[in-house]
Amino acid sequence: MDVSNRRLVGWLAGLVVVMFGFAFALVPLYNTLCQVLSINGKTNNQAYELTADHQYIDQSREVTVEFVAYNRNNLRWDFEPMVTRFRLHPGEMRQLAFYARNNSDQTMTVQAIPSVSPGLAAKYLKKTECFCFEQQTLESGEAMEMPLMFHLDPDLPKDIHTLTLSYSLFDVTGRRSKSSTKTGRIA
Repeated sequence: MDVSNRRLVGWLAGLVVVMFGFAFALVPLYNTLCQVLSINGKTNNQAYELTADHQYIDQSREVTVEFVAYNRNNLRWDFEPMVTRFRLHPGEMRQLAFYARNNSDQTMTVQAIPSVSPGLAAKYLKKTECFCFEQQTLESGEAMEMPLMFHLDPDLPKDIHTLTLSYSLFDVTGRRSKSSTKTGRIA
């Protein structure tokens, strides 16, 4: 192999290392940018604490909120919002539930991951109670209603008239946390 071929091979090997490093850093970089810029619909994974500031309700406008549910990885569960859409005034507290039923033949633990569209609205969605904060465990054939309580911050931009809150349900049975719950069991 002559000198020019060795340089080319060395340069290409270096490029592969740089590309691998970039791909490895991409996920944390993406998550950080989404959090800082409040884009991509990622919501807070902790309960919002109500304060005296929460007294204001913007009666001058209404926003349509839609609810969507997805099962991931061929999860054998029924999972759906019990209400698919409603209108509310920013600042107005609302409560609803999602229905879940384990149709598999084994006890399973799942985690719901929320997303909001448009992504800018995510920072104005204030959840005080959400089944997504903890993992949920159901035995085979067991069903439950999973509660969600939230309000939209009155500072929600006026050009947002509709937002969609979607939840994707993932099987985390092998990775159970100590905080998995069974609230709202039906049968």
